[in-house]
Amino acid sequence: MIMDVNQIKQALPHRYPFLLVDRIIEIDPGKAITGIKNVTVNEQFFEGHFPGKPIMPGVLQVEALAQAAGVLVTNSGIDGNMVYFMSMDKVKFRKPVVPGDRLVLKVAVSHNRGKVWKFKGEAFVDESLVSEAEFTAMVSSEEF
Repeated sequence: MIMDVNQIKQALPHRYPFLLVDRIIEIDPGKAITGIKNVTVNEQFFEGHFPGKPIMPGVLQVEALAQAAGVLVTNSGIDGNMVYFMSMDKVKFRKPVVPGDRLVLKVAVSHNRGKVWKFKGEAFVDESLVSEAEFTAMVSSEEF
């Protein structure tokens, strides 16, 4: 299943400048998802991070992974339509992500118990691992 940004907006409440997933290229409901974030020089965060040497903040890379996980959960046939990021563990940033990079977001479900889901996420640029994290989210029926 492929999803464009308009379909992603139906699954997530995030909007510019905080929507960090541009496309879903693969989804296995309840199990795994692969998404894309095209990193452009026009991103607002590059104005201050860092002038003259723009680097995508690592925390936003983890947020992009969490947003991909949110799309996975909302497309897994469960009750609830809002996914809240709860925690992150074992976060590692391995290489800088810069304008022009295509960030490939791979997220797999490691565990879920009712409304609480645990994930393992990895972000790649040109098949090179740039960041990774384990994180937890909770599903809510709250409308957005």
